[in-house]
Amino acid sequence: MAASSGDDVPRPNPLPSALVSNLQSVLAARRPAPAEEASAPEVESSGAPVAEEAPAKPAVLVTCAGGIRSAGLAALVDALVAGGRCEVHVCAPESDKPACGHSITIRETVAATSVDFTGAKAFEISGTPVDCVSLGLSGRLFSWSAPALVISGINAGPNCGYEMFHSSAIAAAREALLYDVPSIAISLNWKKDGSKDSDFKDAAEVCLPLIHAALEDIEKGTFLRGCLLNIGVPSSPAANKGFKLTKQSAYCPAQSWQGVSTSRPSHATHFMGMHQSLGIQLAQLGKDASAAGAARRINAQKKTVEVESVASTGKPEVRETVKKFFRAEFIEKQHESLDEDMDLRALENGFISVTPLNVHGEPEAGAPASDWLLVAVGLDKAKEDSLVTPEEQDAPAVAEEKEAPSAT
Repeated sequence: MAASSGDDVPRPNPLPSALVSNLQSVLAARRPAPAEEASAPEVESSGAPVAEEAPAKPAVLVTCAGGIRSAGLAALVDALVAGGRCEVHVCAPESDKPACGHSITIRETVAATSVDFTGAKAFEISGTPVDCVSLGLSGRLFSWSAPALVISGINAGPNCGYEMFHSSAIAAAREALLYDVPSIAISLNWKKDGSKDSDFKDAAEVCLPLIHAALEDIEKGTFLRGCLLNIGVPSSPAANKGFKLTKQSAYCPAQSWQGVSTSRPSHATHFMGMHQSLGIQLAQLGKDASAAGAARRINAQKKTVEVESVASTGKPEVRETVKKFFRAEFIEKQHESLDEDMDLRALENGFISVTPLNVHGEPEAGAPASDWLLVAVGLDKAKEDSLVTPEEQDAPAVAEEKEAPSAT
């Protein structure tokens, strides 16, 4: 019987068992994973799945006919940022642009300059409010396919009745509607001798619940389509009586042209640009003074003549050019005949008027807008609470249209 060589006898492993186990784990990790394992969700070292990112907030584009430095725009942006429900982007004119209507800038270069706004990305535009919305939606300034909502405001002065046809604020909201983007226009019923800049802050606060309701329904796909909301805030926003669905009235202030001695504006007259900031007014006065001085120098050197015909004597007939200056002012008309559900009447009665308008400026069908507004501001509960109990049968009947609770 042959003797054993001893090579077949198992030898003890000189490496510690813990180190062997670790090496085996490293080698196993280097092997290519099977197809089904490669597609498995990533997990952290603890074995828990990686947490998903929070959903992005809806983007809102804000503009204002009063300009990038207007108190109304600042109050609205501050309220939206503090609300934390949306990402705020601002694109507004570099100066006050009142009564521009739906005018656009063509054949001229439009400049966009970044501006510091706390909590928002902002640009000032050397164009009209409609230019601001069009450029903002183009994707050239902001990286988006389209914002969820466009808000034009807060404008100083009501946009009621036929004033909306020359209103820059309404035109900016209408431009968004042309791109099929939901929009809201907000204006404060500014009183020349009674309103103050802090009223814009109150106006923004009372409108914030309605804006948030609109954003929620836009995400759900249940927001009103084919119309913009023209919101008018009364002159005392903090003392408002609630929201009220209104109709566009036929009100239009009388426009009167007054002859003036120079192109320099008179401070005693109420003009379209009465809400311009002091700096803009001074700049305009400087431009007018420079233009008037240049005209005097030119006229001192030569006389403007027009040759109409040559007389029989061979001498030309000379006619002097006559230059006159005029300025437009608005005169408020009496409007006692307005119904209670008209926009201007609701504002005067202390309500926040909400007027749905389509792209043509015509009032939209009231039923869908009424249903949405009832839900948005919680008027259904208010109506339930107002039901008359049997003990109150002898009391006066509750009106079918009850005042809405204040949004403050």
